[in-house]
Amino acid sequence: MRIVVIVAVFVLSLVSCENKESLQKYFVENSESQDFIALDLAPSFINTEKLTLTSEEKEALSSFKKLNVLAYKNDSLHKTRFEAEKNKVKGILKEEAYEPLMKFGNTDKGLSVYLVGNDEKIDEFVLFASGKEEGFVVARLLGDNMKPTDVVNLVEIIRKADLDLDQLKPLKEALK
Repeated sequence: MRIVVIVAVFVLSLVSCENKESLQKYFVENSESQDFIALDLAPSFINTEKLTLTSEEKEALSSFKKLNVLAYKNDSLHKTRFEAEKNKVKGILKEEAYEPLMKFGNTDKGLSVYLVGNDEKIDEFVLFASGKEEGFVVARLLGDNMKPTDVVNLVEIIRKADLDLDQLKPLKEALK
């Protein structure tokens, strides 16, 4: 009987595993590639020591867990790969889990904003920006039960705060 239970659990775990692409999987697969620039930023990159935060801002900051950034710099030698990678990200963002909030731009450049979660509890806030000449960037703001107001408050905190830009050096160097 014990063997039957173990086999049943094993089979169920195999069946329940999804082969769907996700941004998490895409980040993991490409973060070590020399064609990509990957950054993981902790909340500590926002230096709030000199700020007086409201209770709402403190709550927003505590809901923020990390920011993942993955960038692909386009160059004339890899146009086909650039288009393939950009289309792969666009395909992932069409999955049901990613709710589009806004899109703007033109045929050469664009920015899209998505969320994972619902109006009351956001797990992930995604920005996807691309330009035919520059390349593309995907940024994932990961949180723990973030509310829409938390995202707005985080933007305000970032605007006022002293940012630790040393964590952004790899991105700056690669985009030169």
